[in-house]
Amino acid sequence: MANRREIDQATQTETTGHEWDGIRELDTPMPRWWLWTFYATIVWGIVFVILYPAWPLINGATPGLLGYSSRASVRNDLEAAAEANARLDARLMESDIASVEQDAELLSFAMAGGGAVFRNTCSQCHGAGGGGLPLSYPNLADDDWLWGGTAPDIEQTVTHGIRYEDDPDTRYSEMPSFGDILEPAQIDGLTQYVLSLSDSPHDGGAAAEGEPLFAENCASCHGDAGDGGREFGAPDLTDRIWLYGADPGQVHASIDQAHFGVMPAFAGRLTPSDIRKVAIYVHTLGGGE
Repeated sequence: MANRREIDQATQTETTGHEWDGIRELDTPMPRWWLWTFYATIVWGIVFVILYPAWPLINGATPGLLGYSSRASVRNDLEAAAEANARLDARLMESDIASVEQDAELLSFAMAGGGAVFRNTCSQCHGAGGGGLPLSYPNLADDDWLWGGTAPDIEQTVTHGIRYEDDPDTRYSEMPSFGDILEPAQIDGLTQYVLSLSDSPHDGGAAAEGEPLFAENCASCHGDAGDGGREFGAPDLTDRIWLYGADPGQVHASIDQAHFGVMPAFAGRLTPSDIRKVAIYVHTLGGGE
């Protein structure tokens, strides 16, 4: 690489003295408009630092002469939105939740707010579309509900949660772990009988042995026919919807060591209006009763 300044004969412009593979760089002055724009940005930056919060300090930042706060701005926007929605919020809370879906204006309002609440608060467990997660979180878009799928039922569940120890009104049930009560062979027979209730592949002989065990240990919650009991949150064993798995090994594991899923109560975390909105939103996902 050469490094000598000279006059380019074609343009009569001095070069920078740099050359790469025979290509020389002209020392062309920057356009005046570009320079003035650059100087203007420097001035603007200085003015911005003086007027707005800018330099970080130990416990905050320089406040700026205008006293602007992005937090205050967001708070004001939220307050303005709440004020604008106050009329519809009041109507929503005064209405029977079961009838909201018949009111086009209220339903649109509830769906918009409920969808936002669901995405922020519920989708982490139940999925963006409410489809749940196998072996852990229930599907909210089917028609299988442990505690009831009407809008009032869903509102109650969202408000007080399930097995949430900090809420005295939480929905509560507890299935015993039969591995601590029955012999392994008995659990094998009980597993086969439970599978037979939904016409799943099973061992008929073992199922016959498990039938009296079911009547003695399980029917009080799941019903004599195994069709569940919502007062206990006991699932219907006659359908083919299984939260914790439907193969024999998974059913056996559920009987042997019972599951104890917990859903938090959202009373105090969400406003009553937001709880009602998300209950209506969940009810419309496809599985509401």
